[in-house]
Amino acid sequence: MKSSYELAMERLNKTAPTTKTTPKQKKELAELDSLYTAKIAERELALNREIAQVRDFEKEEVLRNQLVQERKKLQAELEDKKERVRQAK
Repeated sequence: MKSSYELAMERLNKTAPTTKTTPKQKKELAELDSLYTAKIAERELALNREIAQVRDFEKEEVLRNQLVQERKKLQAELEDKKERVRQAK
C-alpha cells in the first residue's frame, strides 16, 4: 500500500514530470545567479547612496520604491532566463 505522499508524487510527475539539468545547464544557471546577484547589489548600493543623501522624505520614498521595483524587475529577468536555460535541450 502506498502512502498519500507517494500517491501525490506520482500524480505530480504525471502532470509535470521532473527534468534533469545537465552539467552545462547547472553552470549556466550558476553564472546567471552570480551575474544577477551582482546587478542587484550594484543597484542597491547606488540607490542606497542616493537615499542617504536625500533630506526630503517624499524623494526618499520615491527612491525606496524605485529600489523595490528594480529588484523585482531584475529577479523576474533572472527567473525568465533561468527558465529558458532549463527548457533548452
